[in-house]
Amino acid sequence: MSFSQIIFIIFSSMLLENVILSQFLGICSFLGVSKSRKSAVGMGLSVVAVIVIATTVTWLIYNYVLVLFDLVYLKTIVFILVIASLVQIIEIIIKKFVPALYKSLGIYLPLITTNCAVLGVAIKAAQNGLTFFHMLLYALGSGLGFLLIMFIFSFLREELDKRKIPKAMSGIPIALVVASILAIIFSRYVGIVKESDNNEEKELPRTTNVIIMHNAPSEGYLNNIMRRMK
Repeated sequence: MSFSQIIFIIFSSMLLENVILSQFLGICSFLGVSKSRKSAVGMGLSVVAVIVIATTVTWLIYNYVLVLFDLVYLKTIVFILVIASLVQIIEIIIKKFVPALYKSLGIYLPLITTNCAVLGVAIKAAQNGLTFFHMLLYALGSGLGFLLIMFIFSFLREELDKRKIPKAMSGIPIALVVASILAIIFSRYVGIVKESDNNEEKELPRTTNVIIMHNAPSEGYLNNIMRRMK
C-alpha cells in the first residue's frame, strides 16, 4: 500500500464519512462538550484513543473469537463491554494526570461508554471485512474526524457566545443551525480518481469522475479504489 493510498483512506474516513456530520453518531457529546475548545479537544482526543484501541480489540475479538465460535450475535454486548473497560482506564488516567480536564468533561467522559460513534466505528470495521491495517486506518481517520469537527464546532460556538443572538435562537437552536451548515459543507467533499480504461467503468458518464466512500468500505471496495488510483 502506497503512502497516497494510506492518506486517501484516512482523509476519506475523516471528511467523506465523518462520524458526526455524515453518519450522525456521537451527537450527545458533540452538543454537550462543544461549548469550549478546551473541553472539546479533551473529549476529542479521548474519543480518538478509545476508537482506535476499542476498534482494534473488538476487531480481533470479532474475527478470532466470535466468528470462529459462531457467536457473532453477541458482538454488540461484547463490544460495549470492551469500550466500557477502556473508558474506565482512560478516565482514571485523566483524573490522575489532568484533573482540570477531568472536571471540565464532567459526566460526558463516562458517556463515551455509550457513545454510538465509538460503537458504530467498531461494528462497521468488524463487519465489513477490512484487513487489520485498513481497520487501523479507518479507525484513526474516524477518530480524527470526530476531533476535527469538535474543534471547529467549539470554536464557532465560542464566537457565537460573543455575538448578540435572539433569545429564541440562543443555545442549542443556533448550535443545531451551525451544525447543519457544517454538515452541508462537509457533504461537498469527494475524492477525485483517475478515469479508468475498464469497460465496466467506461459506462459511467464522463462527468461522474468522483468516488464517495461508503460507511466502513469492504476490502473489495478499497482494492477497487486503489486499483483505479494507479
